Amino acid sequence: MSEIDAHGRNGDRRDTGENAGQNAGTADDLLLSSQICFAVYSAAHAFNRIYKPLLDRIGLTYPQYLVLLLLWEQDGQTMKTLGQRLYLDSGTLTPLLKRLEAAGLVSRARDAQDERLMRISLTEAGASLREKATPFPHEIVCAAGRPAERLVALRDEILALRDSLHAAAAPDRGAA
Repeated sequence: MSEIDAHGRNGDRRDTGENAGQNAGTADDLLLSSQICFAVYSAAHAFNRIYKPLLDRIGLTYPQYLVLLLLWEQDGQTMKTLGQRLYLDSGTLTPLLKRLEAAGLVSRARDAQDERLMRISLTEAGASLREKATPFPHEIVCAAGRPAERLVALRDEILALRDSLHAAAAPDRGAA
């Protein structure tokens, strides 16, 4: 199945009738400009270029900012919960949290009821960064040059796409 072409048309050329299997796609389906995955990938790089100077002002990397966003929502989350919400495994999240702890922004401690769980909590310094980050969403909207409502709709579409892709890649789907 091909992706959406440069004009927004569904490039899926599957035929379920008597011609099924004859139209496997076209050479245009393999153009970089036809790939939705590259559009999302390159947009992510553009976001990083906008966020970098903002985050440099408060001494954070983008992944560190994401962790703090979650802790500003709800402090004291488990490492497991943070990893699930950020789609990061413990091998990636542990060094990230250790750097945040070394910077004095979070503390890590075993859960009192279940010592298998690691709880991550904001320090006073970590909590105070929230106020400094408050203008960031507005600055992103301005940089995007689109109305906030359109960006919200686009975010929702991208999240639905992410969820569909995760479901399609689920290990319990079996080998094709």
